[in-house]
Amino acid sequence: MAEFYQTGNKSSNDFNPKAIIGIGVLVFAIILLVISWKSISVNIPSGHAGVLYRTFGEGTVKDETYPEGFHFIAPWNDMIIYEVREMIIKEKMNVLSSNGLKIEAEMAVNYKPLYSKLGYLHAEIGPNYENRIVVNNLRTVSRTVFGKYTPEEIYSTKKEMLQQEILKMVQKGSEQKFVSVETVSIRSIELPTKLKDAIERKLKQEQEAEEYEFKLVKATKEAQRQKIEAEGKATANRIISASLTDKILKEKGIEATIRLSESNNSKVVVVGGGKDGLPLILGNN
Repeated sequence: MAEFYQTGNKSSNDFNPKAIIGIGVLVFAIILLVISWKSISVNIPSGHAGVLYRTFGEGTVKDETYPEGFHFIAPWNDMIIYEVREMIIKEKMNVLSSNGLKIEAEMAVNYKPLYSKLGYLHAEIGPNYENRIVVNNLRTVSRTVFGKYTPEEIYSTKKEMLQQEILKMVQKGSEQKFVSVETVSIRSIELPTKLKDAIERKLKQEQEAEEYEFKLVKATKEAQRQKIEAEGKATANRIISASLTDKILKEKGIEATIRLSESNNSKVVVVGGGKDGLPLILGNN
């Protein structure tokens, strides 16, 4: 019995409380890590970027933009994720032309946040920057620009000019608010039916008039070309006629007679039978 108690006492002496506490702390840390994993780790997906908010620090970190990928953060901080790809937003609006006519226009804007200024965008504007910056800026600028033109110019001749003017003004206003606007396009313009039909008839008439004018110009140019060509031929003939003296004609006749006499074809030569006393050569053909 004494031996048994002695052995038992020895085993109890080998028990190490520090090891048990260490294992307990490790298990607790693992459980805490699993529970808090979502709050200390952030995965920023492709085409996005993050802005860090430090609760016990300076708040929004403005000078650093966090790229896509995996990041560790303190559990009391927060990571706000923004899409930084080029995006498109469509907007229908009512505008007035220069003569006060109401026009319905559908616009489209391609935009994206400025990557290096994402922290400033979040601090000053916030996640709803599309409506607060892009849409509001587009509406204001479009009403100003459309108001400079007549319905006919808006519908037909000045559309490209309108788009470029709106784009420049929207870009200027958006860049000041940390947003880059790439393109602005006018997708559709709705005018009152009667006015639209009248404009289309006028455009058709103008097109037909331009075609007729083109045909007239083409015919006139062709007539001028033929006249110039005829005058050139007449002038050439006059010059040639003036230079053909009797002596030159006789010389040319002699040369032709010599060439004919040298040919291999059978022929009859009548001396003095030709005009101006030149030999007359009669071939077998």
